Amino acid sequence: MIRSVVLEMNLRIIGPSSGVGFLRLSRTPTLVCSTASNVKRTPVLSTGLLTGTLPTRTLIFSTNDRSTKFLLRRTFMRAMFRTWMLILYTICAFALSCLAADPPSSLARTPPMGWNSWDSYGRGINEDQVRATAKWMSDRLKQHGWQYVVIDEGWYVTNPQDDPKNYRFALSSDGRFIPAEDRFPSSRKGAGLKPLADYIHSLGLKFGIHIIRGIPRQAVKDNASIAGTNFHAVDAADQSDVCPWNDYNYGVTNAPAGQAYYDSIAKQYAEWEVDFIKADCIADHPYKPEEIRMIREALDKTGRPIVLSLSPGPTAPEHADLVARYSEMWRISDDYWDHWGPWPKHEWSQSLYAQFANAAKWAQLRIPPGHWPDADMLPLGYLGPHPGAGDPRKTNFTPDEQVSMMTLWAMFRSPLIMGGDLLQADEWTTSLLTNPEIIAIDQHSRDNHAVITSDRSAVWTARPEDSNDYYVAVFNIGDLEQDLKFSWKELGINATKCNIRNLWSHEDSKNMKSLSVKLKPHASAVWRVSSK
Repeated sequence: MIRSVVLEMNLRIIGPSSGVGFLRLSRTPTLVCSTASNVKRTPVLSTGLLTGTLPTRTLIFSTNDRSTKFLLRRTFMRAMFRTWMLILYTICAFALSCLAADPPSSLARTPPMGWNSWDSYGRGINEDQVRATAKWMSDRLKQHGWQYVVIDEGWYVTNPQDDPKNYRFALSSDGRFIPAEDRFPSSRKGAGLKPLADYIHSLGLKFGIHIIRGIPRQAVKDNASIAGTNFHAVDAADQSDVCPWNDYNYGVTNAPAGQAYYDSIAKQYAEWEVDFIKADCIADHPYKPEEIRMIREALDKTGRPIVLSLSPGPTAPEHADLVARYSEMWRISDDYWDHWGPWPKHEWSQSLYAQFANAAKWAQLRIPPGHWPDADMLPLGYLGPHPGAGDPRKTNFTPDEQVSMMTLWAMFRSPLIMGGDLLQADEWTTSLLTNPEIIAIDQHSRDNHAVITSDRSAVWTARPEDSNDYYVAVFNIGDLEQDLKFSWKELGINATKCNIRNLWSHEDSKNMKSLSVKLKPHASAVWRVSSK
């Protein structure tokens, strides 16, 4: 996305009142294009649109004859008009070239939709379970836009059932994590995750994996060589930097050796035909902007389009420009689980109630298209057999809370990443994931924002991309039943009567003079509104 196009030049026009007219240029004019991903500087003469030479002082005319002065003055002004029109044309053409050369936003034109293993399997998922989940998604969800199958943390841990202090890791001789063969048997003989990726691609889906930023501590202990370079792991590692909540890796140095390590793992993932990377311990606690940039650069060097997702949150809003420059999605909260309010002994976990104010804050920011603040995975259905937090369980959310969560995620245009075990999804859970009118809000709406956010209620509005209609969502986030009523003017809709369609019940109502609804605690409703 183009942020600005600026023509840098030092130009002075002298005359023609003195009888002499000329242009003075102190340096070659330069066009500067700033996009979401980079800054491009191009001398005007190299664009191919202006040719020839522009000397520092170009003499236009010199005369003392009064009539000749008039004619030359008019000729001079016409020449100046043509010059400025040519410069304006150059700026426009350059801006279009910048737009065509800004690929990151094309990696995720709409919020990614998929499934992640963490909420159900923690570190313990195996290849059979991934394949079965991918087949289930292909059969039931693909037609609704769901496409990513993502293996979360630990695909390289050989003993995930043990205490984390005793974990053992599968590593290549050049210090890169590789799949645990007992859990991913198709990875044997150096195949890596490519056979699994091939199967997922054969279903018409895309494949993703989770990584912890940095370089394995075991690789540093062994001082493994870095593939394709003369560097070694000790050269790349910052041994003073260990993720405070995961000690698998050291951070890497912002130096050629550190970049070389990231380049080596990105090359490996591209060879495996990975489509999605979730990079952890990088967006917050701690925030590592240089490593975000290094990972993005490494992925781009592979030539393979790979979506980059950043975790954990809460990403600070003041970092929005940087994370949008280098990634397609980033978490706006710490890990989010299935609880309305605080979760005892899990105070770090984000609640659904708290996510309303958080999403409203992020919706106020100008985020370039193709880059998505992420409200985290959807803990729906059955969370087991080995959830990443808590005991195996059916989601603790009530049916009303589940509908409210799906509605908020859609109105916010968050990525939709299912966390529950799809292999045990019941009819109710499947219906939440396959409502085409709710998915349309998430994938194809605009002007999404909160109109009201209080401690008892929240109201969001948006517009369909291809229509002058409105989406209106009303949430009771209080603990008592409420009757809520709003005039169309309060909702920013310039109409006296509207036709409305409830997008969960699929009921239509005509000629409504206002919007009113009775909602149970934590319940919601969302409509498509057509003004008359």
